[in-house]
Amino acid sequence: MLHSMVKPADEPAGKSVNQADLLKELRIDRSQREEHRAGSPRWLWPLLGVLIVLLLMAAGAWYVFNQKAITVQTAVAVSPSSNPGAGAVLQATGYVTARRQATVSAQITGTLTEVLIEEGDRVQKGQVLARLDDSAYKASLMASQAQAAAAHALVSQLQAQAAQNERDAVRLESLVGRGLVSKQDAEQARTQVNSIRAQLISQQRQAKSADAQVNVAEVNFDYTVVRAPFSGVITTKDAQVGEIISPLSAGGGFTRTGVGTIVDMDSLEVDVDVNEAYIGRVKSNMPAEAVLDAYPDWKIPAHVIAIVPAADRGKATVKVRVALEHKDGRIVPDMGVRVSFLEQAVNAPAAVVPKGVLVPATAIAQRDGHSVVFVLAGDKAQQRTVTPAAQNYGDMRLLPDQVQAGDTVVISPPDDLKDGMRAAVAAKAQD
Repeated sequence: MLHSMVKPADEPAGKSVNQADLLKELRIDRSQREEHRAGSPRWLWPLLGVLIVLLLMAAGAWYVFNQKAITVQTAVAVSPSSNPGAGAVLQATGYVTARRQATVSAQITGTLTEVLIEEGDRVQKGQVLARLDDSAYKASLMASQAQAAAAHALVSQLQAQAAQNERDAVRLESLVGRGLVSKQDAEQARTQVNSIRAQLISQQRQAKSADAQVNVAEVNFDYTVVRAPFSGVITTKDAQVGEIISPLSAGGGFTRTGVGTIVDMDSLEVDVDVNEAYIGRVKSNMPAEAVLDAYPDWKIPAHVIAIVPAADRGKATVKVRVALEHKDGRIVPDMGVRVSFLEQAVNAPAAVVPKGVLVPATAIAQRDGHSVVFVLAGDKAQQRTVTPAAQNYGDMRLLPDQVQAGDTVVISPPDDLKDGMRAAVAAKAQD
């Protein structure tokens, strides 16, 4: 400590102060300085630094584990050999349709007395499907037949009378030459012949008209029987015995317009809607491969029938007709189907399977000038730099490395998705 420069009270008056002694009094004692440092230990500062680092790490861990997960769409990377669309230039979805199907109805209005079909029945062309009440039409047919018979009987009568009049006229004409009868009597006989002949011609035409009425009655009577217009399978039964059926729609819902629907299973094909931006990739007679949603492991060879020359303005698509080369009882109308339009036919020599996996083209994103994909590992997104192959496989891209078959990749990664961030798979919409 510093000693006071005040002169001690007991110091003799008049004694001078030595400057050297004063400087010694101003020095700080080293022992006192060590005692002052002893109040702040040396190990305290490093300990404080370690604590600060631990707090920062804990804050970072809390942020990582409690950050909000980004919702993403995903797809599974597949091997080119197992991908049903491998080698496809384009894929599209559609439905199985029948080019020939009909709702069978009667051509007259009547009450059903018999319905001989059920759903799933196979019928042949001309087979009877149902019958209507035919009593009125049967009576009309019998009346027409009776009128025709009467007309033909009258024709026969006039023919006999005309023949007799012809003989009488010839006899009188021969007697005129002998002078036995007058010429007037012979002329009257000839006039009678011509009159009967005219009546005969008129009656013959009436007989033909009666025959035509019989034909009309027979056709109407035949309309009471409903027959299959072609061979096929009954898909719906729309009417029951006792109901009224009519070819015309009637109000109130009490009149049926059809007995049932028949489908020609040999005419089944696929209608798909192709985005108009990619319709240029599809050609007529192009080989294709169809996979039914109901049977995802069954690949059906197919080919393009035609590209319908009309676009859907609302959906921006063009309809393409695709023929199925194999017919099977499992294929039914309105089934969902995915069609892959191929560069070569399915039965063509198989090319060498490329190395790597196929992922949707939308799974590849750009980060810092590099192509990357995000692979889900648990709930974390791992960023992997990739180099896609030059060859395209429709809407798929080949990645030679960095991704394995079965890995879950993120489709259309959001711009704010970073390596190591949490990601949650979006739930698929229910139909």
